[in-house]
Order: sequence, then structure tokens, then C-alpha cells
Amino acid sequence: MSKLRVACFSLSADGFGAGPNQSLDQPLGIGGMALHQWAFATAAFQRLHGGGIGGEAGVDNDFIERGFDNVGAWILGRNMFGPLRGPWPDLEWKGWWGEEPPYRTQVFVLTHHPRPALAMKGGTVFHFVSDGIRPALERAREAAGGRDVRLGGGVDTVRQYLRAGLIDELHLAIAPTLLGRGEALFVGLDLPALGYQCAERVAGERACHLLLRRLDKPG
Repeated sequence: MSKLRVACFSLSADGFGAGPNQSLDQPLGIGGMALHQWAFATAAFQRLHGGGIGGEAGVDNDFIERGFDNVGAWILGRNMFGPLRGPWPDLEWKGWWGEEPPYRTQVFVLTHHPRPALAMKGGTVFHFVSDGIRPALERAREAAGGRDVRLGGGVDTVRQYLRAGLIDELHLAIAPTLLGRGEALFVGLDLPALGYQCAERVAGERACHLLLRRLDKPG
């Protein structure tokens, strides 16, 4: 059965998934880049985002590869698509990734402001969903054709799907850094009551990997 999965979601040791004051110049917030150093070093990341060779093999790389296994569609919060807020001023912004994003499938972007679908090189098509997280998931499952749907973030989007009990698996890459401020992932969430348990723990080269799974019968 198709799962809704979060994979390779970087988190600081004090629980923040992004730093404060996100902007065009600081898309991950102040200090947020440190959360992702484990991924930047891997061969899989460099292949997907840089198109070149090189990078490290090992546990961290395996988790990057594993994150793309059996993924048929994505869901993103609007912050993950771009820094703009409110109504779209125009259609010029096409995402952080240039003309060929790494998704290479259909991507459903949560927004309060409709926008026409955007087809990019490499097979990525962005669809902008303005009627909520459940309709976005329904559309993504249909597009995935029986494969899994990957939820890419950001923090608030993951929190919404966690509160609704819709995430089947959540892979966290805990980076050995402290942010102190920013977007806290778990504040106010009772994960055991929502049906989640820690199912796997693996030490990587630059991050500690935790896999949370939702039980069939929460509580």
C-alpha cells in the first residue's frame, strides 16, 4: 500500500528543522545550512543536485538513496518552493532549483493562492493545491499510482500532517549542531498519543538517523 513518508529531514540536536529569519538570502534561516552538511557531502546528493561525480559513500549516502526508493509523487509546503508570501505577484518564480529540479515527478505544493501547474525540465511538474493537506494527499496518491508519496517539508507542513496522523514513516537526520531558535518540529505534539514509535536508529558519518513509524492503532 502507498505510504506517506518523510525522508532525510534534517533536524538540529535541539529539535529545530530550520533557523530563524528565513529569506531569499537565507532560505534555511540563520544557521540552517549546518543542518544539511551531512547530505551535502554524499555522492547521491552531489549527483542529484550537481550532476557530477564524487562525494562520500556510506550510511548517510545510503539514506539519501533510500529516500528516493519507490517515490511516485511529492508534497511540499510553499516555503519549500520559494520565499514569496501572499498572492503570487507574477509567475516568474519557478523554485529554488533552476530549470531542472531533482524531483522528476509530480509535486503538489500547498498554498492559499492558486496558480497554474508548472512543468519543468526532467519531468518535474508542480501543482499548486489551495484546498488543504488532505486533498493534496489524495491528488498525490493518485499521481503516485500505487507508489509512495514523499513529504518534503518544511517544518510547519510536516507538523500539520503529523497532527492529522497521516504520516506513515518519518526519517530524521539529527545533525550535531544547536540552533537555539527557529522552527521547532515537535513542540506541542504528543507523538506516542498520535501513534508513533521509534523503529530504527543508525549512526551515520555526519548525522544520527532515526526512523519513526505510525502504529496501526494509535494509543
